[in-house]
Amino acid sequence: MTKRYELIVFDWDGTVMDSTAVIATSIQSACRDLDLPVPSDEAARHVIGMGLIQALQHAVPSAPEDMYEPLADRYRHYFLAQDQSIPLFLGARETIAELHEAGHALAVATGKSRKGLDRVLDSSELRKYFHASRTADETFSKPHPAMLLELMDELGMQPEQVLMIGDTTHDLQMAINAGVDAVGMTYGAHPEEQLRELKPLALLDDFHALRAWLKANA
Repeated sequence: MTKRYELIVFDWDGTVMDSTAVIATSIQSACRDLDLPVPSDEAARHVIGMGLIQALQHAVPSAPEDMYEPLADRYRHYFLAQDQSIPLFLGARETIAELHEAGHALAVATGKSRKGLDRVLDSSELRKYFHASRTADETFSKPHPAMLLELMDELGMQPEQVLMIGDTTHDLQMAINAGVDAVGMTYGAHPEEQLRELKPLALLDDFHALRAWLKANA
């Protein structure tokens, strides 16, 4: 791969790891436990990528303010019960390893907490490939550009050297807000038509297509 992009930033949930359904059902189960309105599948999936409390506020806007922390605790109960069994998307490991071998700097920008990201970086054995990361409990949540701006500052990159890869409109809007290019993955939390409205460089259906695109363009 030639290096048009020195830094490639991945979203995690729904992009690298096939966790969309687990996140959505965990939100719904947490709401049932606390007798709160249960969001639809679409509404529960739409908030993936945001920080947890912000996501719950959007998914269950009618909940009393003091219910969001208990709701987050119930969400964690359900998500952590399945966390270790959530697989990476087919081809994710190979693509990340190949980019690392080619000399790209790699980073993660995620709605996960630092504790959650550290856990999956270790369990997936992918930590060794990433040079930096930002989580939603460390800085502003997507689509605010802070994650990307902070990663660029830490790694000494300019916007034209950076590519964001994600599966949600939050990822793509964050890239727009930070002035960096983006690729949308269509297999994740947000429908392809919503991603298309934000005009990413490409919309790709799997990691096989992503690897081919990166070889030609990154």
